[in-house]
Amino acid sequence: IIQKRIGRISCGQIKQKYNFLVKTQLQTQIGEGGCGSVFAGYRVHDKLPVAIKHIKKDDDMLIHVDENGKQMPCEVAIMLKLRDKTTSSVGQSAIVSMLDWYDLDEELILVMERPMPAEDLCNYIEKHKGRITMKNAKIMIKQLLKAVIHLQEANIFHRDIKPENILIETKSKVPKLYLIDFGLSCFDDQIKYNYFYGTPIHIPPEFNKLGFLSSGPTNVWQVGIVLYCILHKKQFFTHRFLSKQLKINTRLSKTCTDFLTKCLRRDPKKRPTLEELLHHRWLLKRRYSNITRKQRHT
Repeated sequence: IIQKRIGRISCGQIKQKYNFLVKTQLQTQIGEGGCGSVFAGYRVHDKLPVAIKHIKKDDDMLIHVDENGKQMPCEVAIMLKLRDKTTSSVGQSAIVSMLDWYDLDEELILVMERPMPAEDLCNYIEKHKGRITMKNAKIMIKQLLKAVIHLQEANIFHRDIKPENILIETKSKVPKLYLIDFGLSCFDDQIKYNYFYGTPIHIPPEFNKLGFLSSGPTNVWQVGIVLYCILHKKQFFTHRFLSKQLKINTRLSKTCTDFLTKCLRRDPKKRPTLEELLHHRWLLKRRYSNITRKQRHT
């Protein structure tokens, strides 16, 4: 199995466009990125809320080529594999599902599950500034760890785990996390990557120092970034953290500080695995409080 970048137009696009228009009702735009736009909508036959992702087809589109030589956009291939990997695990339920997809002339359209009501983690942090409990912080990180472990077991490397790519469903008292946007993801061959896909301000330190990165330590680094943003309610910058312009809040508990410090170690070989983090004593501790209180309360 290999991956390469090509632009390719397939046949049957008129029929696919007709099927999309018949099955799906487009509503307002809810997001935009370098690869395209995302719209709210619903599935016509059952009124199910969906997110409709329009992706521009160009030479930079990642294409997956399977063992039979079949070519398919990498994001689609990954979402199909996740859809086929049916389990009852918390990890799978924390990954947003693809319901349908359409290959049109100049764009791809992905119809995705849309949890309702929900907001991305950045907005969630902003709205709950000073009021996110340590209990909820732990719940979200546990869900995220299980989601990334599920991806790891499916040999999938997300590559861009960050608050903007996490949805929080808010209909209950306990936050429900969903990992979204697999536009930069790839099938992971457990290799050293000498190229970086992701958010530049979050680049793992080993890439700048050694010129390569690996999926496992990168996943852990990105989990650390998400937790840092939850606890400190501010954006994370790798270069500012490494130069100690950004620091870990000294009012956090020893176990929480230990968890976060281990995620954000400079040396990727010294970072724990995702499984080790899931069993870290900070996540197993039962006494909770607001994350802004002093150490004796956390």
